[in-house]
Amino acid sequence: MNIKIERDVLLKPLSNVSGIVEKRHALPILSNLLIEGENNSLKFTATDLEVQISLNIQANISENFSTTVAARKLFDITRALPEQSIITVQIEENKVFVNAAKSKFNLQSLPPKDYPLMKKNEADGSEIKLSQNQLRGLLKQVEFAMAQQDIRYYLNGLLFEVDGKKINIVGTDGHRLSFTSSSLKENNEKFQTIVPRKTVLELVKLLEENDDNVTVRLTTNQVVFSFNNIELISKVIDGKFPDYHRVIPENHENHFDVNRLELLSSMQRASILSNEKYRGIRMVIEANSLKLISSNSEQEKAEEELEIKYSGPSIDIGFNVTYLIDVLTNIQFEKLTLAFHDSSSSCLITIPNNNDYKYVVMPMRI
Repeated sequence: MNIKIERDVLLKPLSNVSGIVEKRHALPILSNLLIEGENNSLKFTATDLEVQISLNIQANISENFSTTVAARKLFDITRALPEQSIITVQIEENKVFVNAAKSKFNLQSLPPKDYPLMKKNEADGSEIKLSQNQLRGLLKQVEFAMAQQDIRYYLNGLLFEVDGKKINIVGTDGHRLSFTSSSLKENNEKFQTIVPRKTVLELVKLLEENDDNVTVRLTTNQVVFSFNNIELISKVIDGKFPDYHRVIPENHENHFDVNRLELLSSMQRASILSNEKYRGIRMVIEANSLKLISSNSEQEKAEEELEIKYSGPSIDIGFNVTYLIDVLTNIQFEKLTLAFHDSSSSCLITIPNNNDYKYVVMPMRI
């Protein structure tokens, strides 16, 4: 069984599906891709039993087949071959031969019947449609606030909440919370699920900046994203996400608008001399002035000052500067509103005249 395919045509799907393959897994077959050929179409599938990606491409195939091959090795070989190479893939019972010009590779194969595919859940749930651009933009606004390997496992992912004609996506690690919302065309019953961190990060990589539709199917134990020629199936996190409404303050009466890029540049400069372990920065807010002050254990100090329109009480408050730089980097708006209650309360960051985005960061003692 032979397939001839251009190197660049093969490289993109291999890159897209190889991301979820674990390098070392208790089940050796999970280091492999399942490759199936049928009706002039090649289907690549990778899974780690928590998330599964399938992707189709057009190819000239003389007969139907299926095989499995080491994902990382096949990707590395394809990537290392010269651009515009023509690759010949020959499939035998327990071998896969990859040839291009004078390069020849002989790879082991494992039986495709042993490949553990995840089944789609057809149970009741909620199905929504939005554009790739829309979903990618929403994820980029919140994914940085997810926890990483937190013992509170329900924080290691994003809350997807469908409510009427709205989709709300929320991420928090207990120190900061990012909330974003967008309109949907169809009316939907309220439904909540927590999508794991790994799935979210893969999804951000796979989504393209275009207006093609993504179909998102949410059920009690699974979420399925379908777009272009890709299907991503993922288990969801079984747990109760914190009530984010209680975290987002509504009484922060001291506020000012600021240019996002100016504040980001000042924060990045001030952070150079912050303590490497605690990453603390002081924000001193006074009449028409915002000072950013950092220092470290070597008695070094940095100070930045920005002019702002502010006439409220003086506030001297400390934050982890990384949490502020994260939001300023990922929110693509020119102006932001920063709101405070006092020197020991959270900071609320919003977009002027826009209720669809809210970022809350808790203060720290400096």
